Amino acid sequence: MKRVDVLNHGGIMANYRCTAACRHCLYSCSPDRGDGYISKDVAESVCGLLCASWCRSVHIGGGEPFLDFDGLLTLIKVARNAGIRVEYIETNAFWAADHSLTADRLKELARAGADTLCISVDPFHAEYIPLELPLSLAAVCHDVGFGYFMWQDRYLSAMTRLDRGKTHSRAEMEQLISPKYVIEVAQSYGLHMGGRAIGIEDEHSFCKPVKKLINARPCYGLLSGNHFHVDMFGRFIPPGCTGIVLPLDEAVHGIPDGKYPVFEALLNGGTAALLEYATNLGFEANSDGYTSNCAMCFYIRRWLSESVPSPELDPEHYVEAMKYW
Repeated sequence: MKRVDVLNHGGIMANYRCTAACRHCLYSCSPDRGDGYISKDVAESVCGLLCASWCRSVHIGGGEPFLDFDGLLTLIKVARNAGIRVEYIETNAFWAADHSLTADRLKELARAGADTLCISVDPFHAEYIPLELPLSLAAVCHDVGFGYFMWQDRYLSAMTRLDRGKTHSRAEMEQLISPKYVIEVAQSYGLHMGGRAIGIEDEHSFCKPVKKLINARPCYGLLSGNHFHVDMFGRFIPPGCTGIVLPLDEAVHGIPDGKYPVFEALLNGGTAALLEYATNLGFEANSDGYTSNCAMCFYIRRWLSESVPSPELDPEHYVEAMKYW
């Protein structure tokens, strides 16, 4: 049985629902995702398994974790009680319109055991969140002494050309920031083109023949503990390979042989093995090819999730990945 040896650095996804549907979202989060939130029982199980794999700190993200503030406080307390430090909490600041309420919530977070926010601010978020909200949240953090950093503050200078009080369409930002801002921002992020971000690659890259993309190198990254995530259902998501989910207890203690055919094909023989597996089940590759090896993998997995379901494929991820583009 294979397993993830050590979970070095990662995050807990409190939910999949978000007030935004950013075109670069690797996890295909959106307002259309369900209202569910990680429960106390799942959080306790996850934190226990993280400790068993020598993980002692995580960040909390989503989705948008502030959609259930009580649930967020519970998650922070569970992590603290398990001896796991919360490095930071990701948020798009949708909730920060009222100065007094924002300050009160920051104080509650501090009492629960958190001390830093990662505040999203970039042109992708600006399609859904007025710039004044992350700026206001940063100002309140400064006022009450709560730690924060802007992700990514490199875009603030360009975004000052926008009206801070409203959201902005892609067309507006192409005029005010750059006609190529979508690909420029994606490249400056060093963005992995998975999830909804697959649309960015499809738009801005050329297709290459399958025979030039395919390789038989094992995808050992599927067992990497560097920048992994665990979702609200207690499932391990390998870094970069969104849409593949495995129970965290199996990722830590041992993944049963033969249970996850897509995962095993990629782990043992890369996209060559995955393509062979899918072709035997009726998959037909795009005659024009794909923009990259990872994009080809995504579209094969998408087809499998719809046509030949496999327990390690999250069907909702692939459906949501193709929306809002």
